[in-house]
Amino acid sequence: MTHLGNSAGSRDIAYHLHPYTNLKTHETSGPLVIASGKGVTVTDETGKEYIEGVAGLWCTSLGFDEPRLVDAAIRQMRTLPFYHAFAHKSHEPAIDLAEKLIGLAPVPMSKVFFACSGSEANDTAVKLVWYYNNALGRPQKKKIIARQKAYHGVTVAAASLTGLPNCHRDFDLPIQGILHTDCPHHYRFGLEGESEADFATRLADNLEALILREGPETVAAFFAEPVMGAGGVILPPATYFEKIQAVLRKYDVLLVADEVICGYGRTGNMWGSQTYGMKPDILTSAKALTSAYLPLSAVLVSDAIYRACVDESAKIGTFGHGYTYSGHPVSCAVALETLKIYEERDIIRHVRAVAPRLQQGLRAFRDHPLVGEVRGTGLIAGVELVADKATRKPFDPALGVGTKLVSFSHQHGAILRPIGDSIGFSPPLIIDETKIETLLFRFEKSLADTADWLVREGVRVS
Repeated sequence: MTHLGNSAGSRDIAYHLHPYTNLKTHETSGPLVIASGKGVTVTDETGKEYIEGVAGLWCTSLGFDEPRLVDAAIRQMRTLPFYHAFAHKSHEPAIDLAEKLIGLAPVPMSKVFFACSGSEANDTAVKLVWYYNNALGRPQKKKIIARQKAYHGVTVAAASLTGLPNCHRDFDLPIQGILHTDCPHHYRFGLEGESEADFATRLADNLEALILREGPETVAAFFAEPVMGAGGVILPPATYFEKIQAVLRKYDVLLVADEVICGYGRTGNMWGSQTYGMKPDILTSAKALTSAYLPLSAVLVSDAIYRACVDESAKIGTFGHGYTYSGHPVSCAVALETLKIYEERDIIRHVRAVAPRLQQGLRAFRDHPLVGEVRGTGLIAGVELVADKATRKPFDPALGVGTKLVSFSHQHGAILRPIGDSIGFSPPLIIDETKIETLLFRFEKSLADTADWLVREGVRVS
């Protein structure tokens, strides 16, 4: 592409290939260039300030200027800026962090494997599931079930688990052996008059039927986010995980809890698994583990899985999996300091204290003509926009209503996440009630602007 000038935006267009972006539109619209951050706000290159209503990508839990995390990184950089964990090598930050995470686990776990992202963590979990079943002499038990609208990442295996069409289209995904079952969104997929509990029973029955069709001897694992994030902030219906886990136990299918978004306090507990009664065999986490200050993810595995890996690696001669940056010492040092801050400041208690203001404030919009459903827990929420409240009819996707609302929110100084026509909220965990009020006010103005825009476009809303 021809170089368009010396501004950051023009150079971005000239050289930068963006993730999750309409690349054609980007060539003309360019980026919002963020220059600095403080607390729960970020400032762009023009000096305009925004409340970061999604904590970046659900991840900057301690805000954008926590000096203790910076200091932890500097100290470790000066002591040991890099070392690896291959071939019996280790270092204290990784050892200390693994020990800490095992102590925090929602159910008994045995070991921690480190990677750099949630995608890598879930990809690792897939490989561990396969390795485990080979170790047990079950080479056919390899199929993995995820859910429609799930998000588990974008590496080849993780993107296959992801139940969003645009993560598959023209990437030749999903790969063989990845199956998808029902999305547990009662508002969208519940039958008329069907309670949440009855909906959950139907979904559990459908899961069992899928396992039986495929053959229980071929189905190895079920991946689930406690709250589905990038699929629209979808909460499980009442009794869902209780009934799903009964099916998994019946057919000896492992449960992998994807805690990449929910982990470390987002739902008002340390883990979303605690919020929804999940008892995983493998748990993946990332994002708030370092408050996103450095890349790091963690995969926690049960002792049964670990022991099988030990036996298989003894037979082969090595456990042939790992990344150069697995357990990077600087990332681990920052993670340890992050966890220390969570404890010292009792961040989970703070989340429980301020979350009602966000949840109640958003639910106040339920009577707005554009709002179909408001859903959320802790400091994560979604507001679904609809063309017809009575029938729950969605807008024509070509209109891009959710994206338009978020563009209005930028004008009003709030960064939100469009997920189709659902608007995602996931502010830094340190947000206070005053900032929540400001965020709600800016969302209200954005909603009003969207309604006015629809009128101008001649779109009928009922």
